[in-house]
Amino acid sequence: MFERFTRGARATVKGAVARAERVGADSVTEEHLLYALLEQEGGRAAFAATALGLPDRRASLDAAFAEARRRGGLTKADTDALADIGIDIGAIVSRVESAHGEGALAADRGGRRWWSGHRAFTPGAKAVLENSLRVALGRGDRFIGGEHLLLALTAKPGVVADVLAEHGATYATVHRALYGPDADGGQGHAKAG
Repeated sequence: MFERFTRGARATVKGAVARAERVGADSVTEEHLLYALLEQEGGRAAFAATALGLPDRRASLDAAFAEARRRGGLTKADTDALADIGIDIGAIVSRVESAHGEGALAADRGGRRWWSGHRAFTPGAKAVLENSLRVALGRGDRFIGGEHLLLALTAKPGVVADVLAEHGATYATVHRALYGPDADGGQGHAKAG
């Protein structure tokens, strides 16, 4: 599959690994892929991210991801569903943090490093990479570019897709930014997820 990645998409994957190393994470996550994608200059994904204002809202993205980590990686939908049955995640987080310290639920629960020090990709990050292939094939593209990675990040349910949606970057809005309003609205092509 990686032979289909464009130079920019490969740089994004390498950037995600480098970011995971910089922050001391044991594994490469979807969040690392997103941040590496936002660091890329040029290309369709950078254009779409800029059109949606994502690079300008880095502090807001950081805060949203920090809050999700504080909740132990639960999405807002998970939190709302638990609230519907009477479970207050905020109260649980507060109790855990009072007993074990702030950020106790935010520990990196990813894969283990190999003996060589390489960071493994989490199942979610692997799914994004696999779904980027599906997005590309659904569009009839013979390559996987940053735009396919960005679409795959918005399509995979989870914290990254939630945070992106909170910031106006849904599958449909990213698709429109990439391919224009008349490009089938993102509905006729395969949606990864």
